[in-house]
Amino acid sequence: MEIQVNGVTLHCVCRGQGKPVLLIHGNGGSHASFRVMIEQLAAAGYCVYAPDSRGHGQSSPVTEYHYMDMAEDMHALIAALGIAGTAVYGWSDGGIIALMLGSAHPQDVGPMIVSGANLRPDGVTQELYDELRLRVQAGNDPLAELMWREPDIAPESLRRIDSPVLVTAGEYDLIRSEHTRLIADSLPRGEMLIVRGEDHGSYIEDSAVAGKIVLDYLKKCGY
Repeated sequence: MEIQVNGVTLHCVCRGQGKPVLLIHGNGGSHASFRVMIEQLAAAGYCVYAPDSRGHGQSSPVTEYHYMDMAEDMHALIAALGIAGTAVYGWSDGGIIALMLGSAHPQDVGPMIVSGANLRPDGVTQELYDELRLRVQAGNDPLAELMWREPDIAPESLRRIDSPVLVTAGEYDLIRSEHTRLIADSLPRGEMLIVRGEDHGSYIEDSAVAGKIVLDYLKKCGY
């Protein structure tokens, strides 16, 4: 389906029936990143909404990116779909967007699972930070510019999120482990899970591991 929000058109895949779960993908990705998870959640009795963020996949192209714009897009999408209180899963940039969405509009979200997110650019490993610097210096890479300059989320702003939140990262993630801990500790109902033997995306793309984590957590939350 195509949904108009904030001057852009978002392409959104919908699968299954039941309580809603919103999936938010990462930088440069699309709903296809969640191919396996979508089928897992739908088979478990959930209605899954997996949009392409602005400038990604089959959604409207843009010339520059800001996390708050994408968080507000998700807010408008939730309103358009009538799914306030939806469970939310966000990976990487999608995790950042999920945290900003929940902080700005806590009524929008139910249980959340956030994987591989950071509050500031320096929350990533030195290797990724150096790579982003080189990409920005080379020019004409707005997605690298986004990660290099944003986000800037105050840890105390996460206290507005009163839903339960599971914060995950791979053992060999691109996010610093102490930063993942900071996010979990800043959330009133935050928990942390480090997925052993996995990196930033190995347990998410073309893997059933993240889907099982999501299903187990939603069941734990009674959702």
